[in-house]
Amino acid sequence: MGWAIALQGGAGDIPLSLPPDRKQPREAALRHCLQIGVSALKANKPPLDVVELVVRELENNQNFNAGRGSVLTSNGTVEMEACIMDGNTKKCGAVSGLSTVVNPISLARLVMEKTPHIYLAFDAAEAFAREQGVETVDANHFITPENVERLRQAKEANRVQLDYTQPITGTAPKETSAPKGDSQIGTVGCVAVDNMGNLATATSTGGFVNKMVGRIGDTPIIGAGTYANSLCAVSATGKGESIIKATVARDVAALMEYKGLSLKEAAAYVIQHCVAKGNAGLVAVSAEGEVTMPFNTTGMFRACATEDGYSEIGIW
Repeated sequence: MGWAIALQGGAGDIPLSLPPDRKQPREAALRHCLQIGVSALKANKPPLDVVELVVRELENNQNFNAGRGSVLTSNGTVEMEACIMDGNTKKCGAVSGLSTVVNPISLARLVMEKTPHIYLAFDAAEAFAREQGVETVDANHFITPENVERLRQAKEANRVQLDYTQPITGTAPKETSAPKGDSQIGTVGCVAVDNMGNLATATSTGGFVNKMVGRIGDTPIIGAGTYANSLCAVSATGKGESIIKATVARDVAALMEYKGLSLKEAAAYVIQHCVAKGNAGLVAVSAEGEVTMPFNTTGMFRACATEDGYSEIGIW
């Protein structure tokens, strides 16, 4: 048994031709956030604090589809969502429909700790944020030129864009800086276990480019995109509707609990057999300090480290 941590920055059809100016900042961000998490675990911070800390950092990085980098709805607005869960107690908190909250993951934790409920959304969640004094900004803060261009391309093609959908060719004017091979940047998440076997998970996202206003994905749904119990902690990414239907995160835990599978066996089974190819990935840790990061998409931005010295940062 020992501590372990894993984080993800989105899965999908990430082209091998992803240019260096798109690839390198994300790899650097993953490395930076991994080090923050590792340092926190080495300082004996509770896993719940660790996953919140790491996801906050990812939310503040506009290279990922959460917080500052959240993609736009069909109306050109931002609707962010997040979820956090403690494995031992199964306490959890979730939020959806946020448009002014700088760090949705921290509001999700406040829902968990300061209310008798699990899930708050839209105007009520925004009002709760103001009541709790969390940092908020004007909604325009989240509307970046890159995401305005992503939405324009998606509308021209009349489609909802999934994580890392291949670019729509021939639609962007040459003078624009439309991200090639990068039509959407990805959901973020972190899972951690300390050397006492305490587990936690956190996930945050802006959803899909050109999604309908009011659409809710897998991220804030307990057991779909986010789940932790005394056996494991899971954070999923990919096509939310597919992840919800497959109850991805809970099924990993259930296979361990009821079938006696190892973390790697359970996660591999869910990703290979329960979700259609090209739709999902996840990061997970077990109470024993195991870590796994399977995906059935072209790639998944991911990173992990364990107490015994193993570490990995990968895309494909």
